[in-house]
Formats: sequence, structure tokens, C-alpha cells
Amino acid sequence: MSPTSNLPAPPAHGHVTFLGAGPGDPGLLTLRAVEALARADVLVAEPEVLEVVRAHARGGVDTPQPAGPDEASVDASSVRAAANLVMAAARGGRRVVRAVAGDPGLDTDAAEEMLACAAEGIPFEVVPGIAAAVGVPAYAGVPLRDAQGTDVRFVDARTASDRCWTEVGASDGTVVVSTTLETVAAAAGELVAAGRKPDTPMTVTIAGTTTRQRTWSATLGTVAQVLKQAKVLPSPDGGQAVIAVVGERSATAQRDQLSWFESKPLFGWRVLVPRTKEQAASLSDQLRSYGAVPHEVPTIAVEPPRTPQQMERAVKGLVTGRYEWIAFTSVNAVKAVREKFEEYGLDARAFAGIKVAAVGEQTAAALVAFGVKPDLVPSGEQSAAGLLEDWPPYDPVFDPIDRVFLPRADIATETLVAGLIDLGWEVDDVTAYRTVRASPPPAETREAIKGGGFDAVLFTSSSTVRNLVGIAGKPHNVTVIACIGPATAKTAEEHGLRVDVMAPEPSVHKLAEALAEFGAARRAAALEAGDPVTRPSERRPGARRRRAAP
Repeated sequence: MSPTSNLPAPPAHGHVTFLGAGPGDPGLLTLRAVEALARADVLVAEPEVLEVVRAHARGGVDTPQPAGPDEASVDASSVRAAANLVMAAARGGRRVVRAVAGDPGLDTDAAEEMLACAAEGIPFEVVPGIAAAVGVPAYAGVPLRDAQGTDVRFVDARTASDRCWTEVGASDGTVVVSTTLETVAAAAGELVAAGRKPDTPMTVTIAGTTTRQRTWSATLGTVAQVLKQAKVLPSPDGGQAVIAVVGERSATAQRDQLSWFESKPLFGWRVLVPRTKEQAASLSDQLRSYGAVPHEVPTIAVEPPRTPQQMERAVKGLVTGRYEWIAFTSVNAVKAVREKFEEYGLDARAFAGIKVAAVGEQTAAALVAFGVKPDLVPSGEQSAAGLLEDWPPYDPVFDPIDRVFLPRADIATETLVAGLIDLGWEVDDVTAYRTVRASPPPAETREAIKGGGFDAVLFTSSSTVRNLVGIAGKPHNVTVIACIGPATAKTAEEHGLRVDVMAPEPSVHKLAEALAEFGAARRAAALEAGDPVTRPSERRPGARRRRAAP
């Protein structure tokens, strides 16, 4: 036996993925990037992309971040610290994702880290991302090439040499300049000094591909004046990134027709959604598709019933064959029954032989996640009334049992119970959970609600109106109030709120759609009148001054 055979084996080298997180929009991450993040043991990300990539990392991933002079900046010392974190984790045999803004192939620091991995024999891969110089103009509605095949040159103003400026100034192609808000006018001056005409069209975009994006059209000679008139203030750290597109034949003059992103009906609107993140997932996604920034604030909390014996008897009745149907009217009802099943060591197989109804698509999805496919989901309106429209009457020939188990909230209405009884069914109406008023949101959120920091609020029930006003105060009068139906609107008006939007039918998705139509009409009216397109929150006193700093 070798004398060294009892020594511990050195740790196998890990693996590093250099990942491009794109220019800011989380939706621009590639499928390959999402796969790599899901497998990572360690995630080292630049501060500006950390939240974008962390959402796709697995639970428990280690996210050590290099210390810099402040959270929003990246200097040479923090870059070295990040590199040290990457190498230390890889040497320890861990899978590391090193996430950078844009594309790692255009990041000189990432290239240095790749060389360090190669020198030590650490395997690595590169997952490309969309570079800001390409992605931001696309989101700003500025195609970089025309039918004549315009030449396109890319310049980083922060590192460009005099020779570089001379070369791009002498060309007549499109120039994409990566710079900062503080130096964009100086970059325009460099191009004029190098031979470009002062009246050459130019667009300037900040916060590109995010819902904070703003774009201005100018010329090389007027850009400083345009930004000054727009009252755009530099960011406190002096590093607000800018992508500027310059060129006679670029599509800057057609931006009004091509600006697809900033012209979304709710672009940049902060919309308050009085639901938990879990409940609001599909609604928030829909709002984002309209350009909005949803902010979920739960107004109710769910607690177990005060007397659990009724629920316990009903669940046992499911197993012993007491019921023909079980009807779920909410995701919370599914959760309550599932938790009781787990308490008794049961699973979805306990539903064998029992018909299952769900009041709508979200409730049905919760059942499917539990392993139960509903037998009945309303074909029309997703509500208790819609469920009753499709519910079959009791037939003693075909239905051996005449009883329905209805687990629901303590404050639920009697619509479904009465309707089922009218159809000939016996109903065990069981309190599966209690709804209580949620705790107040953070002070910052409360101030935004009362001070007009939100552009709109979606009220999905009368209780959400009462509870939101109770825990956070009444929304400011500039806030657009959208209600799911007449009863909710009446409650809002009783609380002194002006109702601006009403859903055409009681559906949260129809409510969001109605809000988008309201936003589109508001935008069209401003453009027709020749007024600037602003958000509702920008109408409150002092808002324009605060808005100036992006």
C-alpha cells in the first residue's frame, strides 16, 4: 500500500459560469442562463444585476458579495474582491456563477477572471447576454441599421482614445455611445470636434430596458440643452449609465412610430395590488406586460378556524365516503384542506371517487399542484355564480350521495350554499380558515399610498378596500382607483375614493385589462393635445421636482 494512500484527496476543482445578465430587463435572461443559475452553489453578481439573477437561483445558494465603497458602485477593489470570491469557491469544488451586466465577452474584468481560471485548470463556460449597446436601442425604438446597410460602430466614451473619436467622427455610419448622464454632452462634443455635424440626430436613453427607461431625441449640438430643459439630474454617485445613438441614417427621426416599449399603456406606472405575492403572481405578470411595476401589499392574513373540530370531521368524511362533491372557492381553501390532509398523513389519493369543483383557474391550478384535476371549473364567469351556472342538479338516480363539502372562509357569502340547496344538494358549509386584517405595510409604503406615490390601485373586493384603508390609509386623490365590480366600487366611494376604472366583468384579469385601456386612452389624449405623457403620480405637488432624478 502506498504510504500516501491514507491522506485526504485534494478537492476537485469546481466550475465557473460567466453569465451575461443583459441590460436590465429580467425577461432578457437566456434559457441557458436560467439553467446555470438553478444549478449554482455560489452566485457572485455585480450589484446592478443581483436581483435579476437571484430570482432564478435555487434556494440556499450562497451569494457572497464583494464590499465596495457603496452598494451601487463597482471600483477596482470590489472587482478584485469579486474575482477572489469566484476563485476561492471554485478551488473548493463548488459550482460558481459569475454574473455581469450585459455580455461577459465585452467585460474586461470577466475576461481577466476567465484567464485566471484557465491558468489554474478550473473548467469554465460563458453564457452570453444581450449587450446594453444592442438591447437598449431596441427597447428605445431605434434600429441601428436601415435598408441600405448602415455601418454601425460602438464606442465606450469612458475609455475611448482620441484616435477612436477621430475614426468614428470621420465615418457617416451610426455610432452607439456607451457613456454616463454626466458626460454624454462631452461625448457629443467629441464627435462634433471629430467632424460630425452639430445637427446630426441623436437619442439618449437612461435605465434602458427597465420600467424606469426614458429616452430623449436631440442633436449633437442640442443634447445638453434638451437634457437641461427636461430637468434630468445626475445620479448621486455620478454614474447613471446612458446609451446614445448618433447617425444621419439611424431611425432616430422615426422613434415616435417605433417606440414600442415606452409607449406601453401603463409604462412606468406603480400599481398597488392588495394581495400576497403568491396570490398576485399571474395578475402581476399581466401588469408587467403592460409596462407597469406591480407592488403587492397583502391586506388580509389567513388563520386557522377557532374551532377545528368541524373541519376535522369533514376531512374524515371525505375518506369514509360521506360526500359526492367537494367545492373549492379559493386557493386558501385548497391550502387549508391540504394542510389538514398532511396532518393526517393523507394525500391526493383521498379524493378518489369524489367529484372536485374549483371556482376559477387559479384555484384549479392550486388543486393540480396538489395532484388533483378538478372535474368542474366554470365555463363562464369565474365566481360562485359562474360555478352554479354549470353545477348539475342533484339526481337520485345518478348521484348515490346528495352531500357537498364546502370548505371556505369565515366571511364568505351565502351565494353558493343557497344555490346548491336550490339544486337539491345538502351542503356541509365548513369554516376552513379565518381571514383577518393583515399587519400594516412598511412606513415607506404607507407614505407612498397616502402621498400619491402609486399611480393606481386595484381593488378586488370590498374587504380589500376596507382593509387597505384600515392598515395603510386612504390612497391620494391623484391615484387611479380601479374596482372589480359595483359592490367594490360602492365600498370605495363610501370611503371617499373616486372610482376611475371598473372591470367589465368580475375577473382580476379583466380588471387589469380595463386599467390598461384607461392608461392607453389617457396617453392618447395627452399626445393629441400636444402635452407630455406623464404618470398620474407626477401630477401631485412637488412630483416633477422629485421625478427629475431617475
